[in-house]
Amino acid sequence: RIARADELAAEQGLVLIPSFDDARIVAGQGTVGLEIVEQQAEMGRANQPLSVFVPIGGGGLSSGVCVAIKALRPDATVIGVEPELAADAVDSFREDRIVRWGPERTGRTIADGVRTSAVGRIPFAQLRRLIDEVVPVSEDDIKRAMLEVATRANVVAEPSGAVSVAGWMRYGDRLPDADSSDTVLVVSGGNVDPQSYRALLAEAAALD
Repeated sequence: RIARADELAAEQGLVLIPSFDDARIVAGQGTVGLEIVEQQAEMGRANQPLSVFVPIGGGGLSSGVCVAIKALRPDATVIGVEPELAADAVDSFREDRIVRWGPERTGRTIADGVRTSAVGRIPFAQLRRLIDEVVPVSEDDIKRAMLEVATRANVVAEPSGAVSVAGWMRYGDRLPDADSSDTVLVVSGGNVDPQSYRALLAEAAALD
């Protein structure tokens, strides 16, 4: 699809904007981080510790959020979360280089929105400088997180959007100032068909 998009751009004189590996995309996604810091201040909690969990796929959202938050709150903790079955970012940060996973590996996760083969070059440059940690979650973790968001917040979260919640549920007690920190979980989308959604919630309910 990337090759075809390049062809169309060349044929029609279009400007191709990648979905994540582009400075403009990173900057736009960074408004999420800006809003997090602003809203914490509006609640009179600007001096409270701040921790943010955000999904990682290609890295556009996570790097934008990280850049904005760290610029305004350098003391904040930002943790990226991705599925164990598509953990190219975990490998990348462990090895301090961009590691690629083929689609035969990333395609195994239910979190289809973060099945990218690798973190983008521009996001990785920012994330390696600023993010505190990147953690993996299991498929069952993701299902439990979807159920948690549905029952406690009445929010429909797609699997990719729920990975941040899964990260908090699995690793939240490891946070610095875990008891006093304002913790924000970026739920990045609800693009899931009703039949799959019901099935995933039923599977989550049967896990415990």
